[in-house]
Amino acid sequence: MAVEFDVALDEFFNHLKVERGLALNTLDAYGRDLARFSRFLEDAGVTGVADVSRDHVLDFVVTLQEDGLSSRSVARHLVSIRMFFKYQDRQGRVEANPAAQVDSPKLWRRLPEVLTTEEVETLLNQPNQDTAGGLRDAAMLEVLYATGLRISELISLTMRDLNLELGCVTTMGKGRKQRLVPMGRKAREVLQRYLDQARPALLRHGPTPYVFLSRLGAPMSRQAFWKTIKKYAAMSGITKNISPHKLRHSFATHLLEHGADLRSVQMMLGHADISTTQIYTHVTRERLKEIHRKYHPRG
Repeated sequence: MAVEFDVALDEFFNHLKVERGLALNTLDAYGRDLARFSRFLEDAGVTGVADVSRDHVLDFVVTLQEDGLSSRSVARHLVSIRMFFKYQDRQGRVEANPAAQVDSPKLWRRLPEVLTTEEVETLLNQPNQDTAGGLRDAAMLEVLYATGLRISELISLTMRDLNLELGCVTTMGKGRKQRLVPMGRKAREVLQRYLDQARPALLRHGPTPYVFLSRLGAPMSRQAFWKTIKKYAAMSGITKNISPHKLRHSFATHLLEHGADLRSVQMMLGHADISTTQIYTHVTRERLKEIHRKYHPRG
C-alpha cells in the first residue's frame, strides 16, 4: 500500500524517539534536514515514499549546494535521508533506497541531467498561447530559460522588477542580494504579449504587483509551476526528470557551451562562490567528450 511521505516521516521520528532513544538534539537535526527534503518533494509534486527516486535526491543535493551549504552540511542531509529510507526499506515500502548510492563527494558535484537545446525548444513550444493560462505558461518558461532564475525568484517577480525596454529583470536572490539579469528577444516578446493580453484577464481581485498570476488572480505558487512544467514535459515527449531547476541548469550549461565566461554565468545565476558555478564546466566537458566520441571518425 502506498504511504504518504509526511505520514512515513511522523512514524520514522516516533521510531527514532521511542525505539532508538535518540537525544533531543539529534532528533532536531534529523527533523530539520528531512523537513527541508519534504518541502523540496512537495514542490516537485512528490507525495508518496515509493515515488522518490535517486534523481530527486541528486536534484536536492544540487539545490543545497546552490543555497551555499557546506560539504559537511550536505553530507549530514544525505545521512538523514539515507537513514529515513533505510527504515522505509525495512518496512517494505520502497524497492530500494534512493539515497544509497549518493554518498561520494564526487557525486555531490555532479549535476542532474540537463536538457539539450532541441529539448528546450520543444518544451517551450508546448503552451497554447491562444489562452490566458497558456500565454502565462509560455512567458514563465521563456523567462526561466532566458534568465536562469530560481523558481522562488521567478514567482516573486513584481512589475517593478521588469525593464523590457532594457531587456532585463531585477531579482532578490539568496542572502537578500539583488542582481540584474538580461533577457533575450524571444523572452521579452512573449512576456510583453502576456502582460498586454493575458495578465489583465487574470486580475480577478484588483491590482497586484506580482507578474505571474494563477487563474484565480493570486501569485503563482511553486507547486503549481512544478506541475505545469511536468505537464508540458509529458506533452513534448521528454522522458528526463523535468523540474524548474533543470531549466536553470540548462541555461547555465548552454551559455558555457556557446562560449560564455564562467564569471558572467556566476553573476547571472547569483552564486556567491564561483566554485558552485564550476560544476557546469564539468557538464560541458562531458558533453564535448560525448560529441567527439559520437561524431569523430576515429572516436
